[in-house]
Amino acid sequence: MTAPAPTGTDRVALLAALCDDLAAESADLDALVAPLDAAEWATPTPAVGWDIRDTISHLAATDSDALLALTAPEEFAALLGQLAAEGPSYVDRLVADARSRPPADVLAGWRAGREALAAEARRRNPAERVPWFGPPMSPVSFVTARLMETWAHGQDIADALGHQRRPTARLRSVAEIGVRARPFSYAAHGRPMPEVPVHVALVGPDGEQWGWGAPDAPDVVRGPALDFCLLVTQRRHRDDLALEATGPAATEWLGIAQAFAGPPGAGREPRA
Repeated sequence: MTAPAPTGTDRVALLAALCDDLAAESADLDALVAPLDAAEWATPTPAVGWDIRDTISHLAATDSDALLALTAPEEFAALLGQLAAEGPSYVDRLVADARSRPPADVLAGWRAGREALAAEARRRNPAERVPWFGPPMSPVSFVTARLMETWAHGQDIADALGHQRRPTARLRSVAEIGVRARPFSYAAHGRPMPEVPVHVALVGPDGEQWGWGAPDAPDVVRGPALDFCLLVTQRRHRDDLALEATGPAATEWLGIAQAFAGPPGAGREPRA
């Protein structure tokens, strides 16, 4: 069953724990890219048109936007107004702008930016709301979103390098935001969400059972937590994952699920 809502004290501790998890996820990715030479930084990733340097520069740019949202919400609102005019090209423009920078500079910028963001996030009041590209979020959800994005783009880099990452308990936060984003997944596709609850029952990396929603709901998603996270971040095609959907609402959701803000992603082609 869904756990009771945490108290204010609990949310302070939860925010601190999530900041620790974000730092750990970033450190794991850092350890993967730091030893690469210049040629390896140019390795294409499964994200079409992006190489490893592009991916890290994107994380750095998004961390910078996140820090702006935390520290200068009025300036961030102005950025949102700029994006309304510029559209989706904003992300690609920032990536293209960073291509003239040496990989060492990109890496140093990402390190400095993520540390500044973590330090600021730890100081936030869990009850406040933080503006973002989607709806405003609590600091807890905000840091969870950064964790999700770092993990997802880290998967692209791991895939580019042929590296098999060890799943960790941090996947629970990625799965959490994937579950909570179910209404957004429908909104992003211009569809009404069925008024049908879906129970999500996942198996964590160490065999632990993770659940969201009413266990007696007729529509259920079951499977490994890793596979669910790969699906909602659109890092794998559903056909390549060991996820079971029972009921039409669960089945429809898995076909459009996304845990990230913005328009629907193109997803990935099935692997051979």
